[in-house]
Amino acid sequence: MQKLTQLQGLILSRQQRDTNTGIELIFWVKSNQGPCQVVINGLRAVFLIKQEDLTQAQALWAKQYLHADEIRPLSLSTFAQQKVVAIYNLSLSVSRQLQQALTSQGIPIFESDIKVSDRYLMERFIYGSVNVLGTITRRGQHYFCQNPKLTPTKNSAQISTVSLDIECSPEQELYSVGLTVGDEKQNRVIMVGNALPQPAPYDLLNIEWVENEVALLIALQNWFQVNDPDVVIGWAVGNFDMRLLAERAKLHHIKLCLGRDHSALQWFAHQDSSGQGTVRLNGRVVLDGIEQLKNNSRHFESFSLESVSQSLFSEGKLITEENSQFVDKGLEIKHQFEHTPLKLAAYNLQDCLLVERIFDHAKLIEYAIQRAELTGLALDRRGASVAAFTNLYLPLLHRSGYIAPNIGDIEAQHSPGGFVMDSKPGLYDWVLVLDFKSLYPSIIRTFKIDPLGMIEGLKEPIEDSIEGFRGARFSRDKHHLPTILDSLSLAREEAKKANNQPFQHAIKIIMNSMYGVLGSSGCRFHDTRLASSITLRGHQIMIETGKFIEKLGFDVIYGDTDSTFVWLRDCDSLAFADEKGKILATRINEYWQQKIADEFSLPSLLEIEYETCFSQFFMPTLRGSDSGSKKRYAGLKTTEQGSEIIFKGLESVRSDWTELAREFQETLFEKVFKQHSVTQYIIDTVSQLKAGHLDAQLVYHKRLRRHLDAYVKNVPPQVRAARIADAQNRKLGRPLRYQRQGRIAYLITHNGPEPIEYLQSSIDYQHYIDKQLKPIADAILPFLPGNSNFEALVSEQMPLF
Repeated sequence: MQKLTQLQGLILSRQQRDTNTGIELIFWVKSNQGPCQVVINGLRAVFLIKQEDLTQAQALWAKQYLHADEIRPLSLSTFAQQKVVAIYNLSLSVSRQLQQALTSQGIPIFESDIKVSDRYLMERFIYGSVNVLGTITRRGQHYFCQNPKLTPTKNSAQISTVSLDIECSPEQELYSVGLTVGDEKQNRVIMVGNALPQPAPYDLLNIEWVENEVALLIALQNWFQVNDPDVVIGWAVGNFDMRLLAERAKLHHIKLCLGRDHSALQWFAHQDSSGQGTVRLNGRVVLDGIEQLKNNSRHFESFSLESVSQSLFSEGKLITEENSQFVDKGLEIKHQFEHTPLKLAAYNLQDCLLVERIFDHAKLIEYAIQRAELTGLALDRRGASVAAFTNLYLPLLHRSGYIAPNIGDIEAQHSPGGFVMDSKPGLYDWVLVLDFKSLYPSIIRTFKIDPLGMIEGLKEPIEDSIEGFRGARFSRDKHHLPTILDSLSLAREEAKKANNQPFQHAIKIIMNSMYGVLGSSGCRFHDTRLASSITLRGHQIMIETGKFIEKLGFDVIYGDTDSTFVWLRDCDSLAFADEKGKILATRINEYWQQKIADEFSLPSLLEIEYETCFSQFFMPTLRGSDSGSKKRYAGLKTTEQGSEIIFKGLESVRSDWTELAREFQETLFEKVFKQHSVTQYIIDTVSQLKAGHLDAQLVYHKRLRRHLDAYVKNVPPQVRAARIADAQNRKLGRPLRYQRQGRIAYLITHNGPEPIEYLQSSIDYQHYIDKQLKPIADAILPFLPGNSNFEALVSEQMPLF
């Protein structure tokens, strides 16, 4: 039997369960030698209580015939300086019973929500990857190791991936499963049906024909056992594909053994009636493309596979609303399965390939690995900024003699948001944008803002601590968060040098989330004094920076969170603008270095950069007001490589405006920035709209964020359209599409909003003129020569219509 004594790899999955000899942890690790199942036996669950509550706790447990396996006083304290004891149990279920007995009587418990598997890793500073030391034996296709020593390391193993997508009937009976692995020759579609000749363009499809749904599930199971992928990717793959596979296997009373240890695929519905759930696939990880894009801070008008792939590649699915002969896509799939199964197989495979391409383009697997290695979060964990903070911070806090507070121990209070300056509206030539690099992380690092640091700082003499806001003071030398951010900042610089984009991006998101969790009531370390010491310091820095710039003779026209917009009155070239931008950045950095040294005796880690130059820039007013707007502008960004128009907060970048509005605004500003007349363009657009030439651009696409019957008092247009659509679907015996959220396309007609699939009334062109064109034109026209407005401009031309 082949044996090893050490291997290193990436943690793919983690599991904890009760056994007769204690809690067992099961980690699946992918190494360069192959996958390894690591089992840790005999562990105990732990939670903490205050020492002063121990006598009462023991009395309560005795009444219920409960007992702890061990009670150990610790040299740790709460933030209120109360000593604690640890309550250990070999059973998760008994530990929960002990906790319930205490909470029923209002006795506080601490750190009870941390899973044994997570605590085991975080207390050993194991994040993402692990070094396994022990007796490692070969078991079939994988290695096995029991009770080894685990230590931190970095991942170097190659990860194998399969993109999986299923097709099914409207009644959710399986038709086919597509599987792609990055190799065209190995890609496959497992499809129910009799084998057919495969003429072009289907001659290259690798189709495995099976007799029925049960045979399809068995063939899929065999494929997994032979090909043994580490990662399964897909689109809504957890809550649709994996859920449906598990449900169909259960219906047929078979175990669908897709796990690496030949265990069955399991899907557990969440208790919140959201329709979401959790996949358990031992030894493998399931990564959903939608969740990974959101983790990656990617934003799209819609997260449908069609929308994202069109946005990234101008290529999409083979069945769309436009090319389907049926209103409901499910009916189109059923028709293809019954009449043109080769066409359906191609569609199935195309979906797999699109997902594979998106993951590759956005480097989503690499990002998930980097995030796991930075924070210790499981690869498939969605969101979880608070959990990431806890993983990084809690072990360090323990070593400083404290335990973590509970969520809600400190009453949630509002903290000010980022600084936003009242803008000076207008149309400008040559505007510079200066950005503070990672402002909030830099404030935390510079002023030592930290949960532990505040507890210790408030104990110190005022003259020895660093003053924060709202009564906060921070220790100069007892803290952890600034050190964590120092390490992340250094790692980010190294990632930049290595041009490791996923690593850079992961670090940036994690660093920027550190303020957010301190300001979130869902974080155990939430305290308005901490969050306010960050944001209000940011306000101070931005206000003083603006005043400093103006003392140098420049005009500040806007400021937002970490960006300052500076107008160069006498600029005549990009070279002049670039020179002034660099000089300004240098002077501002010198100012803050001196000021922080003088007032706080601290080194400044603030760094402002000359970021962007706009050769033309427009800052609008608030609608119906002379006051400047906030977070809304357009500019012609100019570099030596060329120019591009940037829109921020305006209609062209908002998903709830029509294509007409976006195209109108983009063309309008292109003409304005080129100093061309816009009069004829506006008149022509209104004329074409009224003539019906722009109908394809008038469709609203909006998301239904609640169940359709949940809209009672306020019924927006998209809901009215969705109700019309589903009333018609019901009448025609078609599946209801909009009852449980979804996305609807509709037009505004003379009879109100109507869905495009059941359009009956004529389009209300005046609505589009008043609500889509007029607001865009009137934002810019007053700043142009002639000072016209949309109403006057159009009414003057009425004889033309």
